[in-house]
Amino acid sequence: EKIEKYFQADQELDARVNLKVYREKTAKVEVTIPLGSITLRAEDVSQDMYGSIDLVTDKIERQIRKNKTKIERKNRNKVSKSQLFTDALVEDTDTSQPKVVRSKQIDLKPMDLEEAILQMDLLGHDFFIYVDVEDESTNVIYRREDGDIGLLEVKES
Repeated sequence: EKIEKYFQADQELDARVNLKVYREKTAKVEVTIPLGSITLRAEDVSQDMYGSIDLVTDKIERQIRKNKTKIERKNRNKVSKSQLFTDALVEDTDTSQPKVVRSKQIDLKPMDLEEAILQMDLLGHDFFIYVDVEDESTNVIYRREDGDIGLLEVKES
């Protein structure tokens, strides 16, 4: 109900909610709401499942309030491309070759640089892959150690 007030009554939302309860009696709540080329995402882990749900709802609501005008300003009905991307995590205790422990399928959506930065910030990631709306090239932005943004423009040979 907290989140519904930010959307039109006839607007359909595809919210994905994952709830995991662990042996240590902790609960992890993850909520993902794709909105065209913007994705709202929040998660919380605690021993109070209902408290985690409330905290995640508050986090999503803050993201909506913070970015509502930017989201409304942009046209979100753009064609998307699919591409597989891999998120490799290296285990500290293993000094042998790192192995791929997780892979994700993502949709690359056409957007401008400003939207890509907004999306990266909304997701809380240090990098983001997107398709440039002007020249349809695949680009990667990343947050540098000094806080600025770096841009990698992929050239196909």
